[in-house]
Amino acid sequence: MTYANALVQGLLLGGLFALFACGLSLMFGVMEVINLAHGDIAVAAAYLAVVLVPLTHIPAVWIFVLVVPAFMVGGYFGQRLLIQRSLDEGPVTTLLVTFGLSVVLENVLLEVFTGNDQSLNIGSLVSGSFSVRGVILPYLSIMILGAALVALAAVQFFLSRTKTGRMVRAVADDREAAQLVGADYRHLFGIAAALASGTVALAGLALSMYTTVNPNTGPSYLLYGFAAVVIGGLGSLWGTLLGGMVLGVAMTMGSLVDPDFGAMLPYLVFLAVLAFRPRGLFPKKAIA
Repeated sequence: MTYANALVQGLLLGGLFALFACGLSLMFGVMEVINLAHGDIAVAAAYLAVVLVPLTHIPAVWIFVLVVPAFMVGGYFGQRLLIQRSLDEGPVTTLLVTFGLSVVLENVLLEVFTGNDQSLNIGSLVSGSFSVRGVILPYLSIMILGAALVALAAVQFFLSRTKTGRMVRAVADDREAAQLVGADYRHLFGIAAALASGTVALAGLALSMYTTVNPNTGPSYLLYGFAAVVIGGLGSLWGTLLGGMVLGVAMTMGSLVDPDFGAMLPYLVFLAVLAFRPRGLFPKKAIA
């Protein structure tokens, strides 16, 4: 792989990492919640898609029309019934609850599907590509980056241009002041959790098209998503895209030296950002 190819593949891979990071950034920016089950939710979405595709006969690339809304509903009620109660107790309780949810999801998936790898069959699209001056551009990677851009733009539009979205931002900025004007912060937190669950479900579907998944896959992509959030800047939605691309480029460039170094370099970059810019490259005071 040439340096130009490695750079382009890394930028495209950043789209996948940004999809994982979007929901994490939203949950932290609105509720200051670090959802340790985030990666496992993505894997659960991938397994649901694997089950639904043969049952519904919907093409794998379109299965998101069923899976994403289902996970948005689940995210809303999961926040209202589980996470909100832990928020009322304190941040440590929330971490423990989301950690417990991660363990439960992973073990349920192992019990139901065993540890075998699964993927969504999208036919020739998975290996299709075209070349521009010697730089290979895979169709699937371009689609995943496009999905990340659309998802980020949609969430940004919702938060900036709709009444409910502006109320979500108001609650994130000052919960007490928002309550004084009639905002139901629990409901708004549920909406934020629904958006986060929808984006991470989309990330899980993209991952299962890009590579295989198994019940133990979630924690590693939780780390990638968290690193992208920190690198891009806490509270910055578009910063997650930059953070994802930084991680992707570090991985592909490092792999030119050695595959093991390619796996390690993104975390070295993550540590460097934590050391010199703890709030990331483009931090925000509130979610934006």
